[in-house]
Amino acid sequence: MNLDELLKEYSELEMQLADPAVHADQGRARTLGKRYAQLTPIVGTYRELETAREDLTAAKELAREDEAFAEEAAEIETRIPQLEERLKHLLIPRDPNDDKDIIMEIKAGEGGEESALFAGDLLRMYLRYAERIGWKTEIIDSQPSDLGGYKDVTVAIKAKGDDGVWSRLKYEGGVHRVQRVPVTESQGRIHTSAAGVLVYPEAEDVEVQVDPNDLRIDVYRSSGPGGQSVNTTDSAVRITHLPTGVVVSCQNEKSQLQNKESAMRILRARLLAIAQEEADAAAQAERKSQVRTVDRSERVRTYNFPENRISDHRVGFKAYNLDQVLDGELNAVTQALIDAEMAEKLAQHS
Repeated sequence: MNLDELLKEYSELEMQLADPAVHADQGRARTLGKRYAQLTPIVGTYRELETAREDLTAAKELAREDEAFAEEAAEIETRIPQLEERLKHLLIPRDPNDDKDIIMEIKAGEGGEESALFAGDLLRMYLRYAERIGWKTEIIDSQPSDLGGYKDVTVAIKAKGDDGVWSRLKYEGGVHRVQRVPVTESQGRIHTSAAGVLVYPEAEDVEVQVDPNDLRIDVYRSSGPGGQSVNTTDSAVRITHLPTGVVVSCQNEKSQLQNKESAMRILRARLLAIAQEEADAAAQAERKSQVRTVDRSERVRTYNFPENRISDHRVGFKAYNLDQVLDGELNAVTQALIDAEMAEKLAQHS
């Protein structure tokens, strides 16, 4: 969509939002309001740029008669390229999922107990990061390991404002590798193990319609570390989506109904991701870094404990504050990935 079309859309949205009848339908008013908020910075910058261009013409004309205006003209002349650059950035097509909440799965891979402990470290890192920003988190499902880590854990992360969780955490998908001396290592040798992270934008009910006839639902008893039963009733739920073969299990909650609802949330998010990949080749390319097998060789990031170093291999980011990053200070890492994506999009649209 070009600038003229966006300006026209903005005017139409202004008229619609001024109509009291529109606000009778809260869902529609919210959708229109969200789009209006997205377009406001673009329109604001465009208007500022147009005003600056008009002011420059006027200042140049006045400078011919009064030199005092020459300084003003020079100042405006420097501001115009900055506004043009800002507008160029704003016009880059945004990821339609950027304002969505997410569901994140963290899976232990090679490395046994050490990998499960690292999965627990990653979970804590994301929970602390969310806490710093003011996001809400909810553990949907978990399979703890014997030493206090996680074989598999699923967490929902929700934003409070307009800035969605997906816009900052969508880059976390992939294999995360750790290098350290495991607690189980008696000789003090450094081991390498890995955990996989999968990130999905959370789907709303209206986005993904699931036919109950396409589901096979099995119930069983929840199990804890070591496989012992932690529940005397069949409260754990496994849902299989027959057309796609996607399988989701949940056992965290005490009631079968709650576990079924949690499993459906994860299922809808996975199905939305699949539908978007099939519909949009660009989305598929964007998600190619997501985990396929939790293999140490297919890594996106390395956490090196002896050197207190974190390295993101996709953008060449490196920092020596691993302890702080694991305590939730992820901003520098995520910003490096956001900047790299922006640079790539600018190159495509220049």
